[in-house]
Amino acid sequence: MKDKFLKFIANPRYIFGIYLLISAISSITKYAGGPLKYNNYLIFKNVFTNTLAQKNIYLLYPDVHFDSNHYGVFFSILIAPFAILPDWLGMILWNVANTYVFLFAIHKLPFSNAKKAFFAWLCLQEFITAAVSLQFNIALTGLLILTAVYVYERKETKSAITILIGFFVKLYGIAGLSSFFFIKNKWKFIFSMIGFGILFLVLPMLISSPHFGIQSYMDWFQSLSEKNSSNQVLGNRQDYSLMGIVRRVLGNPDISNFVFLVPGILVFGLPYLRINQYKNLAFQLMILASTLLFIVLFSSSSESPTYIIAVSGVMIWFIIQKEKSPLIIGLLIFVMILTCFSFSDLFPKFIKENYIMKYSLKALPCCVVWLRIIYELMTKNFEKDYKLN
Repeated sequence: MKDKFLKFIANPRYIFGIYLLISAISSITKYAGGPLKYNNYLIFKNVFTNTLAQKNIYLLYPDVHFDSNHYGVFFSILIAPFAILPDWLGMILWNVANTYVFLFAIHKLPFSNAKKAFFAWLCLQEFITAAVSLQFNIALTGLLILTAVYVYERKETKSAITILIGFFVKLYGIAGLSSFFFIKNKWKFIFSMIGFGILFLVLPMLISSPHFGIQSYMDWFQSLSEKNSSNQVLGNRQDYSLMGIVRRVLGNPDISNFVFLVPGILVFGLPYLRINQYKNLAFQLMILASTLLFIVLFSSSSESPTYIIAVSGVMIWFIIQKEKSPLIIGLLIFVMILTCFSFSDLFPKFIKENYIMKYSLKALPCCVVWLRIIYELMTKNFEKDYKLN
């Protein structure tokens, strides 16, 4: 019985199947609860319908949904195959498609099957949080991982495409450029970025008009600027970031992001000075882990469903550790408890509302792990100290 159980949890096929099942069930549950429960999907669908009608995709449309869209107009192309279907079917396929991208990325990681399964099991709670919200974060995590994987595989064009898809939808995708220095054929990558960048820029104009497309990119910038300002409010369900922790502990929402971003980018960039480590795949993977954490911890838009990105970074860091010391295991447990389960029934409502949400403590364990990753990137020998399989 024990052997069968171990084979079950070590086989990625089983946990991948569970992921796909959860993505479908969560969509069905949301649809059954009525439009208010699947509001996010209605926003996404309306990006397509409004692009066709050449109506501003960033305005509020209270007769259709509450809140507003913050994705780029290119998203109208991605959501189109789902938006033309009945809501119940479109939602299921949308969630399954997002999940498939994430699972494909895990499958492509240079790990053993057992480690891929372990990765998926440990990300399951954050995946559920993201799947229930029907958001793009699941696919975005997969795209960011694939961006790095395709660099390892010397598939520069595919790497450029995955970066651009993420960038034209949510801007986070540009973080895939963190693997640029590891690219062998940089000119091929650059030309691919330019060519597909122009294509993705133009595609939404084919279902609307050039004027609408250009105006939408300008509106997008304004929308993101306004959203950033609205996120920096004490006590809301945004800004679960390093900046959010400091702003909320000090009780000062007016501290600018740049106070954190400038030193944060400098610290993030320090490991690139270790050029002699570039050739080691473990070093490249650790940069990927750092990237996945950085874009969440240094964004005022970070909310609970965004943490599928950061936790995936934590799991890459943990899995490639050759020696899993009590400190390493302790940090993983810290992440699992306070980040992954902080909004669950594991914590009393009083603790969640008056401490975890109030002070953005969901971000705290990931902040500690990110600093640990920077330390390892700056001091470790990645040829000897890490193990992929």
